[in-house]
Amino acid sequence: MSPKTGRPKSDNSKDTMLRVRIDEDTVRKLETVSRELGITKSEVVRNGIENEYQRVLKK
Repeated sequence: MSPKTGRPKSDNSKDTMLRVRIDEDTVRKLETVSRELGITKSEVVRNGIENEYQRVLKK
């Protein structure tokens, strides 16, 4: 048998893809935030979702 190859599985795998429609202004904002913070656009979106989730829990 051959040994396993490739990347090891993450403890928090991100295997669900979400597709959304956004306007050009929002795209520019997303790209600016991503560039300025040095994180991926996906991470910006995940952070935004987490922030909104925490806001809902505080109600």
